[in-house]
Amino acid sequence: MTRWAMVIDLDKCVACQGCSIACRFENNTPPVKPDEALKGRAIRWNDVFPFPTNPLEADTGEYPETKQRYIPRPCMHCENPPCIKVCPVQATFKNEEGIVQQNYARCIGCRFCTVACPYGVRYFNWHKPEWEGTLNDHLNPDRIEGPGDLEGPAVRPKGVVEKCTFCIQRLQKAQARAEAEERDFDPVDYQPACVQTCTGKARYFGDLDDPESTVSLFEKSPRAFRLLEDVGPHPKVIYLREG
Repeated sequence: MTRWAMVIDLDKCVACQGCSIACRFENNTPPVKPDEALKGRAIRWNDVFPFPTNPLEADTGEYPETKQRYIPRPCMHCENPPCIKVCPVQATFKNEEGIVQQNYARCIGCRFCTVACPYGVRYFNWHKPEWEGTLNDHLNPDRIEGPGDLEGPAVRPKGVVEKCTFCIQRLQKAQARAEAEERDFDPVDYQPACVQTCTGKARYFGDLDDPESTVSLFEKSPRAFRLLEDVGPHPKVIYLREG
């Protein structure tokens, strides 16, 4: 069985934010007004966070002596997702390929999953999502089709939780193309937008159950680590320490 995973090489990340922009346009992530952002209600499925060289002490050097490090943070698509355990209506679930999804039609907006997630990757729609001006003309049709069922992507309404899905609409499209062409689905045909767009080639994506895949090989690297692994969620996003 396929088990999708992502590897992010922190030695290559240049914090260009290309992954964040690609994610927003691929998934029609709704913008919020400045006053809402100040309340912590900005919706950013794929963020990049800066942190100082010494996490216990801010970097006080001046350019060009200063050094800043960055860590991108998508949804971890955990093997043991805390969010699923607390959802009272099974609106969040893990499919057979290990992708943690959100069913907008079933979500009641209780936000238990948001509290349970140790990575802070879940966002609540406090208002009906709107895209002003020309932004409304550039929505990805692959993300706005479907009634919000278990399979298809959908327009999210007010009052639901949303999150990174590893661009599952791209997986569905690649599988449908392989079926139409009467051939076996090839995992290399599927890449989330953040992986495809990464200018520093810091992201890798593939099947963790394939021992020859890039992500499987990197998982065995001495540089490999997972965020908050000791908490027990067993994330499928793996980081490579700086060399």
